[in-house]
Amino acid sequence: MHDSQALEDLINEADAGQKLYGDSAYIGQEASIQKCRLEDHIQEKASSTKKLTEQQKASNRRKSSLRCRIEHVFGFMTNTMKAMYIRTIGIERAEAKIGLANLTYNMMRCVQLSKPVYNVFLR
Repeated sequence: MHDSQALEDLINEADAGQKLYGDSAYIGQEASIQKCRLEDHIQEKASSTKKLTEQQKASNRRKSSLRCRIEHVFGFMTNTMKAMYIRTIGIERAEAKIGLANLTYNMMRCVQLSKPVYNVFLR
């Protein structure tokens, strides 16, 4: 099940005041978002009959610049590490596997950030 179909189970009134970022799959669930008093930062979607205004496009770019930081983590873990599928017996083993996957990601990210950056203009 896609997480957009379970939005009501994922949020509650204790989350009030927080920002909810999401892709356009969450459009149409404004009632659940307003009930929990969350700030709506859902991507707006164009259709063949309704184009996005320049203001909506700018708003989507601002939202995307924040969302991409999280999406890149999941993309790396899914595509490179193949760590998004957990096939274990027992919650303790699943938690251990998730913890080790997160540790591995953080170590790989640390190595990536510590590599020297070469200026492309020096060529």
